[in-house]
Amino acid sequence: MAEPSTGTAAAVRVRRISPGRRLSPGRRFSPGSVATHLVLSLGALVMVFPFLWQLLTSFKSLPEAVHAPPTFLPERWDWSAFKEVFSALPYADMLGNSVINTVGRTAGQLVFCSLAAYAFARMRFRGRNVLFALFLSVLMVPPSLLVLPQYDVIQRLGLLNTPPALFLPGMFSAFGTFLLRQFFLSLPKELEEAARIDGAGSFRIFWSVMLPLMRPALAALAVITAMWSWNDLLWPLVVNTDPAKMPISAGLTSLEGQFETNYPVMMAGSLIASLPMIVLYLLLQRHFVQGIASSGTKG
Repeated sequence: MAEPSTGTAAAVRVRRISPGRRLSPGRRFSPGSVATHLVLSLGALVMVFPFLWQLLTSFKSLPEAVHAPPTFLPERWDWSAFKEVFSALPYADMLGNSVINTVGRTAGQLVFCSLAAYAFARMRFRGRNVLFALFLSVLMVPPSLLVLPQYDVIQRLGLLNTPPALFLPGMFSAFGTFLLRQFFLSLPKELEEAARIDGAGSFRIFWSVMLPLMRPALAALAVITAMWSWNDLLWPLVVNTDPAKMPISAGLTSLEGQFETNYPVMMAGSLIASLPMIVLYLLLQRHFVQGIASSGTKG
């Protein structure tokens, strides 16, 4: 009987050895892998614990919430805090104001920042690099320094205590322009050149060729802007003093009393206010990670 060739014998050995290597417990549960998973699990627990404490506190009574030493689990699960928060605040109006603020800022940044980023990434004009450096210098200015001039503009426009006052100053950001510009630079120039050969102009290339490829970066910017807008506190407190015109981030501060704070009600309101952002991030998580990773591939 003829001996198998060298190549055939090697292939048989590979087929016999490979499954064993893939299923090797030593490679699956190495000390380094176990240590990595322990560190990651500890980090996840540290990050989730405040949210878990907020959830459990919302089901406690006020004496139990301020008891010392604190208790982790409530003795009796009480749902009254979720009902009381709607009577203590115009909660529906505040949630609506938060939605208007978040949608207005997010839509504005997606439109204006994408147009500016495309101009800085693809168009050639005199002073482009200097102008972009000036844009980036805005990132070094603390946002609190811009509150007074922005307030003066809103006051002169007669928009105090109105929904547009919440989102108009936040419809453009230097960070959003920088993020989208980096993603534009990562796209191949051949796509733009092919479109120009077909007779497409700059805006047609931006709208029909480049923008469909920008969905991961746009999703990342949308998540970042939405979370920042939903949680913004300083500007809504300054520009809108009417409780019915405040977003929920500013309205929850009124639950903190001078001598006593109803922590279960505050935690219940904060929990309800955080749910939309959690759902938004879960829906756009894949695009968010892909957009952030792709935006840093080319400078």
